[in-house]
Amino acid sequence: MKKYFSVIFIAFLIFNSANAQGLLGHKEQVFTRQDSLRGSITKERAWWDVKYYHLDVKVNPSDSTITGSNTIRYQVVQEYYRMQIDLQNPMEIYKVIQDGVTLKFKREGNAFFIEFIAPQKIGSTKELTVFYGGKPKVAVNPPWDGGITWKKDSNGNPFIASSCQGLGASVWWPNKDHMYDEVENMLISVNVPKGLTDVSNGRLQSVKQMKDGTKTYNWFVSNPINNYGVNINIGDYVTFSEKFKGEKGDLDCTYYVLRNNLDKAKKQFQDVPKMLKAFEHWFGPYPFYEDSYKLVEAPYLGMEHQSSVTYGNGFKNGYLGRDLSGTGWGLKFDYIIIHESGHEWFANNITYKDIADMWIHESFTDYSESLFLEYYYGKEAGYTYVRGIRKNIANDKPIIGNYDVNNEGSSDMYYKGANMLHTLRQIVNDDAKWRTILRGLNSTFYHQTVTTKQIEDYLSQQVGIELNPFFNQYLRDIRIPTLEYFFKDNHLGYRWTNCVPGFNMPVKVTLNGKEELLKPETEWKGIPAKTENSKLEIDKNFYVAGFNITE
Repeated sequence: MKKYFSVIFIAFLIFNSANAQGLLGHKEQVFTRQDSLRGSITKERAWWDVKYYHLDVKVNPSDSTITGSNTIRYQVVQEYYRMQIDLQNPMEIYKVIQDGVTLKFKREGNAFFIEFIAPQKIGSTKELTVFYGGKPKVAVNPPWDGGITWKKDSNGNPFIASSCQGLGASVWWPNKDHMYDEVENMLISVNVPKGLTDVSNGRLQSVKQMKDGTKTYNWFVSNPINNYGVNINIGDYVTFSEKFKGEKGDLDCTYYVLRNNLDKAKKQFQDVPKMLKAFEHWFGPYPFYEDSYKLVEAPYLGMEHQSSVTYGNGFKNGYLGRDLSGTGWGLKFDYIIIHESGHEWFANNITYKDIADMWIHESFTDYSESLFLEYYYGKEAGYTYVRGIRKNIANDKPIIGNYDVNNEGSSDMYYKGANMLHTLRQIVNDDAKWRTILRGLNSTFYHQTVTTKQIEDYLSQQVGIELNPFFNQYLRDIRIPTLEYFFKDNHLGYRWTNCVPGFNMPVKVTLNGKEELLKPETEWKGIPAKTENSKLEIDKNFYVAGFNITE
């Protein structure tokens, strides 16, 4: 049996090594100019800093159209004469006005280039209004293949929502659709038919009754917000609320659900204050007290829209009633409430500049599920859960995607990313320090857009170890690092294999019943160890493989 396992395991390592080096026919992805226009900081974007949006739209369920305008206030940081505004086919920009003057513009795919007449002087603050409309892309498989979802509830009322991460906010409204520049605050005005309610981000300022029987809901967002976090949710909603006694005082929590689901929601949404208590412990204060916390029923699974988290998990624990870890612990909480709300810290507070670095959102948030369990059920519960989700890791391609082309990396950013962080916690080996590091991330990068390098550098500094090889291994390579070892002549030899050059992660092991911290490198190292009946076990909380070459 040992021989059979050895052959299989060696084959696995060879496969992984070859695959990581591109030897198994990996097809290079081809990107277009449209990808670059969408994913890079073009010259037409770089010269202006967006300060404020007033998105004013009318949503028409009868013909699945959206029409309206976006008033954009910006500060000039470089003198230039052309602005890129993004709006995806089949939506159209009808007119652009600045200072009462109609401006010319030219379309190139999903990008519109606006030509200015007035000088754009450095330091000046300017405004323009973009008028637009059309039938936005219908979401195919939201939230992954997003757009606008047009459905009806069980009573026949329209049930409508946006979801557009990856695809981009410009699928339904015109904006500077790149994550590096978050708008500082915005007003969202949504006009809907009689009998319907719109729920968007921030706080409800007013509801205006229109002469035609429709209503306009005005929501104000006082904190910086990423583009895809802006949302509309339209339905026959009923609401209830509570106050959470948090680290920064009273946090208003308001819940919007379809009329028929009120009783189920009042029971299921009890996970919200539990979530807030646990995550404020681990990550620091909820980042958007000024804008409140809302949980809104949506016609799809759910999404982390800032201060307006959407929910469609069927009022069940787990992921649509399923435990993603296979351990039983995944049924102790509602996955969508915990996971999507965790993104308020990692995605909405700390936001990637480029979607290639999406792991910053998903790895920390997937790991937050384990932390939630640990807070309420103990460390072993959280540890068991995060180890359990390893079965979902594909090791198919690097977690980090291609930069400047709006390209995300492998979905391993979820389960493998969580286990990478869990492994890092074992290296820190100090729970109080680990919690300080997590809270420090959210205070150091409060309301900021960041790069992988910034997060790597921060963690290296706080942990006190140069972690570049660690991150190269788990974020930029697909192989599972393998501790290769042998016993000979009262000696234990060990090294890392199946890894990036310079990989030197310390690892906890139990050697003949005694816990040891080994510091392997890619060259052989050794320590004294009795040879007869010697046994080495790698701490299972490290996401690594082990191979005894003497067996």
